[in-house]
Amino acid sequence: MSGTADYSAFLKPHSDGRAVLDLAIEGIVSANAIADIESALASIPGLVRARLNFTTRRLSTEWTDTTCDPTPAIAMLERLGYRVAPFMADQIETEEDRRTRWLLRCLAIAGFSAMNVMLLSISVWSGNITDITPETRDLFHWLSALIALPAAGFAGQPFFYNAMRALRQGDMTMDVPISIGITLALGMSVYETAHHAEHAYFDSALMLIFFLLAGRVLDHAMRKRTRAAAANLAALRMPTATRLDGEHQLTEVPSDALKADDLILVRPGERIAADGIILSGHSELDASLVTGETELAPVRPGDAVYAGTLNTKAALTLRVSAAGSQTLMSDIERLVDNALILKSRYVQIADRVARLYAPIVHVAAALTAMGWMAYGASIHDSLIIAIAVLIITCPCALALAAPTVQVVTTGALFRRGILTRSADMIERLAKVDTIVFDKTGTLTLPEPALLDASSLTDDDLMMAGRLALASHHPLARAVYDYAREKFGRLELLESTTEHSGEGVCASINGVEARLGRPSFCNVKQPVWTDGGSIIAFCYGEHAGIILIGQTLRPDAKTTMNALRNEGYRIIVISGDHHEAVQKAALNLGISEWFAGVKPQEKLAKLQRLKAEGRNVLMVGDGLNDAPALAAADVSLSPATGVDVTQAAADAVFTGKALAPVSDALALSKKGHRVMMENFALALIYNLIAVPLAVFGFVTPLIAAAAMSGSSVIVTVNALRAKYVKGRP
Repeated sequence: MSGTADYSAFLKPHSDGRAVLDLAIEGIVSANAIADIESALASIPGLVRARLNFTTRRLSTEWTDTTCDPTPAIAMLERLGYRVAPFMADQIETEEDRRTRWLLRCLAIAGFSAMNVMLLSISVWSGNITDITPETRDLFHWLSALIALPAAGFAGQPFFYNAMRALRQGDMTMDVPISIGITLALGMSVYETAHHAEHAYFDSALMLIFFLLAGRVLDHAMRKRTRAAAANLAALRMPTATRLDGEHQLTEVPSDALKADDLILVRPGERIAADGIILSGHSELDASLVTGETELAPVRPGDAVYAGTLNTKAALTLRVSAAGSQTLMSDIERLVDNALILKSRYVQIADRVARLYAPIVHVAAALTAMGWMAYGASIHDSLIIAIAVLIITCPCALALAAPTVQVVTTGALFRRGILTRSADMIERLAKVDTIVFDKTGTLTLPEPALLDASSLTDDDLMMAGRLALASHHPLARAVYDYAREKFGRLELLESTTEHSGEGVCASINGVEARLGRPSFCNVKQPVWTDGGSIIAFCYGEHAGIILIGQTLRPDAKTTMNALRNEGYRIIVISGDHHEAVQKAALNLGISEWFAGVKPQEKLAKLQRLKAEGRNVLMVGDGLNDAPALAAADVSLSPATGVDVTQAAADAVFTGKALAPVSDALALSKKGHRVMMENFALALIYNLIAVPLAVFGFVTPLIAAAAMSGSSVIVTVNALRAKYVKGRP
């Protein structure tokens, strides 16, 4: 253990007295390794908990205290074949960018080399039925070898390295049979070329590498998008805070240095650095972190506020109640990270198939060789037949069965305004039976709209629109948009004055006009607001109220009806107030709904659904939805959602319509069905071809042709995934 690095200095104390250590793990080739790593670490003294995120390669460990020695755990991971380093998000992202460039180089070399070798192969194929001389054919084969061998050696590295690591870890992923198939195809091609045979298979090996690398690059890009969740959450943190010391002396300190009962100053335009209680100041905050509401929330002395929320209007003085890892922001970050860890344990179907397929094929080839030698065949002939078995069972069709469908389905989703962020989303989405919707910004449009202004005349409404032009408040913007649509271009009133948190006023023909809070306009506050927000307008003797609120997406009712007809259970879980959620749910015919739900509660409700055996699709757009989106079996977010939400979701849909949710479900079901058909076709092919190869009726050439033919059939069948009955 003397050569093992000492990471004791990276142990950080936690609020509950324990210590935490985050490690970056390199060398993980499949989600199957998660259980192996966590079980291997279970016996380490002092280690309380270990959770591995397959997507980010981040191993989160908890220890009894900071005096623990993590060296045995590091040594254990190194013995299992992994490289370990302290987890640093910036370094991890740099490493992932390097790997992406490496994969692209491998893809480019494989494609370029395959095209050149294919030109040589076409010449050989045509010459074999005409008048090519053996010397010319051998020359073309050796030229193909000079191109293919170094190209395959470089471009095949992602598969060769992963295969070796998987074998060292006692795992069996699809990379193992792929590597064996590529190696045997190239080896047999060199042997046949050296013995002046008519055929070689350099082009088949390179084309296989090219297509598989294309899928690998796509998967890598999607995982990179998923890793953006942590970075987006970090962007909401204030690195420093302005602390009030002594006689109101202002000191700039790191946010992590704050502690309970500290006084801090939050200026307009700054995010709040810690949870706290307002001591002085009146302002408006972007409180979507807690409520999911896009409207600014007015705050005054005595109100509780949370780290990460944005102060928009005036300076505030706060007394800190929680800082650092104790804030609500940190809680959300932990919830998102833990949820992503659980989701990362999903093992793609191709790897599940490989764990059974590869050992059977290899055993069959070995038994074939031994059987023919026992029958009296020469070692050369026995090996030729065994190699034919391996070539004909090379998992080209299996390896392409899922990626081709994923590419086709991803393209079909893109044409419908759905941008996928996860390669295995199609498999998970096809199993969904329960859909959980957020309300604000999801079932409704994100921008508030004018719902009712019947108490105002057209002249009053036009003046209200001109006043609203001078305000940046979202409610005022809704008034202006409505008035402009109704009356055309509006001009700004001269000498308009905005009163922060209250409204705007201006003098028109010597009479004061006001737009803002009912109290600001001397208008009585109505008792019932129908779930919307109220602003008032007054001009001389003319006064009235304007109701503003969220409007349902234009196709929300038809989409809900379509989903119910498909048999999905639909639930609304929102942080908005009771009246607003109830009204939206009733309008859409949804009987299950919950209002006033905080991020932790939303996550808990979703986990209870999963515990019942439900496969849950979560659709949400707010920061308060991020933990639930990450924890769901699969998740969607509108493009208007915050960056953190989009990063935590498996797909993002554009536009104002809700139909992409229904389209995504329908296309994924079709894609999953076609994927299963591809695996069935590959199985049928093997059931027919393998016995023929075992009994010596198939030459390596016929095996290579059959292998290529099965791949073509699988690829052509995958094209059916983009067609769904009843959908354009």
